[in-house]
Amino acid sequence: MKRWLPFPVLWALLVAMWLTLNETLATGHVVLGALVAIGAIFGLSALQKPQTRLRKPRVAAELFGLVLTDVVRSNIAVARIVMQRGTRGQTAGFLDIPLQLRNPAGLAALACIITSTPGTAWAGYNPRSGVLTMHVLDLVDEDMWVRTIKGRYESRLMEIFE
Repeated sequence: MKRWLPFPVLWALLVAMWLTLNETLATGHVVLGALVAIGAIFGLSALQKPQTRLRKPRVAAELFGLVLTDVVRSNIAVARIVMQRGTRGQTAGFLDIPLQLRNPAGLAALACIITSTPGTAWAGYNPRSGVLTMHVLDLVDEDMWVRTIKGRYESRLMEIFE
């Protein structure tokens, strides 16, 4: 059975949020909030969930452990950089890394990994060439970053998603 309102609870919550943020129960705001909420839920229903299944849960658990370790290490490294006086030896920069990974869910996971690791940020991705552009706070050795992204993350993500 297909409903005329795809996400009724979400619709009600969005209307309630609209009214709360506007601090009014005026009829005009109720109608406007309802219309904005309808637009939002129909926009959400137009999105299609990617058809992806986790192929190797053991590799996913291993990747989770690696990412957790890298985040802790990176937090310590960034704290040292921030606490030092001056910026001797630190060179922030952008780095281009060619990727073989093409699965949208795998790329989204890689973006989350890179962005959640302090000192690094996903700056862009060219789907035609498969080149990831990332920003690194302390870019000393570009080859080390390429090896890290491709060897530690991309290879495991390809096992999991492709």
